[in-house]
Amino acid sequence: MGGFTAAPGEQRGNALEILSIDNYSVSYDGIKNAVDAVTLSVAQGEILSIVGESGSGKSTLLHGVLGLLPRGASTRGGMKLFGNEIARMDDRARRALCGSRVSMIFQDTGRYMNPIARIGAQYDEYLRIHGMKDVGQRRDLQRRMLLKLHLTDPERVLRSYPFELSGGMRQRVGIAMAMSLNPRLLLADEPTSALDVTVQAQVIRQMMELRESTGTAIVLVTHNIGVAAYLSDRIGVMQHGKLVELGRTRDVIEHPCHEYTRGLLDAVVEIDDERLIASHG
Repeated sequence: MGGFTAAPGEQRGNALEILSIDNYSVSYDGIKNAVDAVTLSVAQGEILSIVGESGSGKSTLLHGVLGLLPRGASTRGGMKLFGNEIARMDDRARRALCGSRVSMIFQDTGRYMNPIARIGAQYDEYLRIHGMKDVGQRRDLQRRMLLKLHLTDPERVLRSYPFELSGGMRQRVGIAMAMSLNPRLLLADEPTSALDVTVQAQVIRQMMELRESTGTAIVLVTHNIGVAAYLSDRIGVMQHGKLVELGRTRDVIEHPCHEYTRGLLDAVVEIDDERLIASHG
């Protein structure tokens, strides 16, 4: 297995291709494909949302990018990050990517926090491991990021243990950490599902600002088609592990080709999500 090299990636039109997935499948015990022959790519500065019902393979696809699949999972097909085949990276190369060039927001970030370490210590370690050597810079960045996520008393948050924060507060801490180092690719697995509508809007704005300011590519897994429609350049729709539709957001929303996509859209309560988000600006 080889290490990661800073290859320039591949060009898709005028945009640099960050992530490329080619005929990728994931199965468990060799029986069922949780992900079935998915092919897609994500370019620099692009936001791609993947929607579908629970169990459609959305999260499994995302976890496969960083090698976070559970034991017993077997994969076929290819995945490339920055032009490098992920399967050929060794553990050291993977670790070098995670957190700095590629970050992930989990659906429940609290599950991945050390329950007996203060938030500040965990946040500080994350930044230090990924190359931020100056203590003062690390502390300043932590405060600024927590404030951006509307955690209005960052010092109290940093002094707290995870169990002393609400689930929504822990989620915002995890989002702040993932966005701190301006990754080139941000993977977001239902990042706002535990948050109320107002906080969802704040998180969405921060993700869009990250894209605008740094050119970060974002892959968002969500069941909220309204959020996907507002945020994304393109939308992919998954059903039973298959990518049944992929296209520009307006095309998918206004002219869906697959009957499953039409069913998802018909099931959405008719709320003007864009106006709802804007109203909290």
